[in-house]
Amino acid sequence: MTVDLGGNPHGVLGAHEAEDGGVVVRTLRPEAVGVRVQPAHDKSASVEAELKDPAGLWEALLPKARLPLDYELEVEYPDGNTFTVRDPYSFLPTLGELDLHLAMEGRHEHLYERLGAHVRELDGVLGTAFAVWAPNARSVAVVGDFNSWDGRLHPMRSLGASGIWELFVPGVEEGTTYKFEIRTHDGRLRLKSDPLAFHTEVPPANASVVWEGKHVWRDEEWLARRAATDPLRSPISVYEVHLGSWRRNPLEENRPLSYRELADELADYVSDLGFTHVELLPVMEHPFSGSWGYQVTGYYAPTSRFGTPDDFRHLVDRLHERGIGVILDWVPAHFPRDDWALATFDGTHLYEHADPRRGSHPDWGTLVFNLGRTEVRNFLLANALYWLREHHADGIRVDAVASMLYLDYSRKAGEWVPNLFGGNEDLESVAFLKELNETLYAREAGIVSTAEESTAWPGVSRPTYLGGLGFGFKWNMGWMHDTLTYFQKDPVYRRFHHHTLTFSLMYAFSENFVLPLSHDEVVHGKRSLLDKMPGDRWQKFANLRSLYAYMWAHPGKKLLFMGGELGEWEEWNAEGSLHWNLLEHAEHEGIQALVRDLNRVYRETPALWELDFDPTGFRWLEANDTANNVLAFARVGDGDTPPLVCVLNLSPVPRHDYRVGMPVCCRWREVLNSDSAFYGGSGVGNLGGVEAEPVPWHEQPFSATLTLPPLGAVWLVPE
Repeated sequence: MTVDLGGNPHGVLGAHEAEDGGVVVRTLRPEAVGVRVQPAHDKSASVEAELKDPAGLWEALLPKARLPLDYELEVEYPDGNTFTVRDPYSFLPTLGELDLHLAMEGRHEHLYERLGAHVRELDGVLGTAFAVWAPNARSVAVVGDFNSWDGRLHPMRSLGASGIWELFVPGVEEGTTYKFEIRTHDGRLRLKSDPLAFHTEVPPANASVVWEGKHVWRDEEWLARRAATDPLRSPISVYEVHLGSWRRNPLEENRPLSYRELADELADYVSDLGFTHVELLPVMEHPFSGSWGYQVTGYYAPTSRFGTPDDFRHLVDRLHERGIGVILDWVPAHFPRDDWALATFDGTHLYEHADPRRGSHPDWGTLVFNLGRTEVRNFLLANALYWLREHHADGIRVDAVASMLYLDYSRKAGEWVPNLFGGNEDLESVAFLKELNETLYAREAGIVSTAEESTAWPGVSRPTYLGGLGFGFKWNMGWMHDTLTYFQKDPVYRRFHHHTLTFSLMYAFSENFVLPLSHDEVVHGKRSLLDKMPGDRWQKFANLRSLYAYMWAHPGKKLLFMGGELGEWEEWNAEGSLHWNLLEHAEHEGIQALVRDLNRVYRETPALWELDFDPTGFRWLEANDTANNVLAFARVGDGDTPPLVCVLNLSPVPRHDYRVGMPVCCRWREVLNSDSAFYGGSGVGNLGGVEAEPVPWHEQPFSATLTLPPLGAVWLVPE
């Protein structure tokens, strides 16, 4: 038996004026054998409550009391235990009218400061304010350790048309586990984790945890530098990391490193290799580790597998201390069907589309956010801001953007619903992505937003006022596909595929591109980067070194998945660790040394990044030598910036006396040679440099004869 309080428990429970004067106090305490109301300032005036309903409704009349009344409840149970508590129904709402208005408008950019669980002091009483959006629920209660998970004890109040339910529970402190018990309109009870929880239990447990961060940030200088930096005209070289499999502790059952252990080891390692940023595969809480974090259930909680939210903040702080930016993978395209999470949250399709032709993702078996709802857009928009503000992330990489843009993505005829113009574009998603990028760039100086978008959708990284989606960068999936296709060919066949490499320059400046060799290219039978390369062992390493030298010289920012710098033989295993023992072998150590030097020279050479997205920053020197598998191009910087010439010989035969046009005269220094013995190569090169002669070649006023190493790349800059 229960007492039906509807959406207004405060209208019945708590202190109210009595009809004949005084104050009547009602409380819902099932299983109690006695309840006493004790006024805080006159305990001699305490009154025994009377059981008014066998479901546990107690009532006491205090004839001389006046409102507002400050009181406590003394509750006795059959086992003889007695508890003294403050009444949750004696407090005003913790959300104001402006909060409700902004939430209903979908414009509450600080939504995470109001919904969820927040430790607060109200009227001198310490407790936790709980709030959740569940507009179609018949009733909502908060349950947890503090009330023995009994939904009868703490029903929440509905805040009208906003659909938000709220309750302040005195005495609930940080570290308390909780969920929301939702009664749907058909009478079913659903136990749901908090969509805005900051912390959770360690999976597979899934309760939310009350958390108030105490981390003191020390990255003011980093944030100031970031705000003064233009990412488009800066060197960006990204090390993509899956935290759970980067490195493990073999002495403790091969467990993953904690956030705090990673803070020391990862920051030192990435700094040593010279990367400017790390990009973390989703750190948001997720139940299934095999999803690598891409099936998110806790959008506001760093996964508790590696520590607390403050531990994660410590990791970000340490990376910033070492001059390394932090980009987070972010997944607004879909979410899993776990019954305790977002799916049919209040008994209805609240966060997802009701129509499976819109709301069910055919590839991943997940649900699709209904971005036509203002509250859902607000949930995601505030979430992106939350990671940038509260965890000091320097940017987000938005996963699976293509699946958001097209209504017929991975769907056959009849399995999708056209938009109002009859097209296949998802207009709601387009509007959301534009709003997202406009807001992020307006609010947080110096951040970057990057789209993983694999189609020819125009203007992904163009400003919204020019008709674009407003992203700062777009992953160049075409470059990745064509480059790996070419490099996997045996050199004897490469002459027939030569322009697979040159084609990327036909569109290289149509977007602000990132060149990705990501985790997706080294799993699911695709083989590791090293194992993709053709030829014998020596040729595989030489090809991989040439691939990296070509990538770092090509227009666009760089991204390399962890393990690529080691020359992994095996595919990435998310349940294991990188094979660090490979560095005991000279060839693998050489790959790592090359990546370190590529990053160093890249950062020191403005010609490689000043005009990344301007066609004047690139010029072909030799694009058509198919017979010799040779490519040559120059990267040009702004103003007086010295140029860099990159020449690739992608055949296993050295090329002697190979003439290449040079933009300027005199001595050119060989700043990098992928065939250097230092990297495990054969040592063929140009003895440190060459002299450019006044012999026009390749439409340049000067030229030099070079020795091109087999399956090698050389970079030259003028002295």
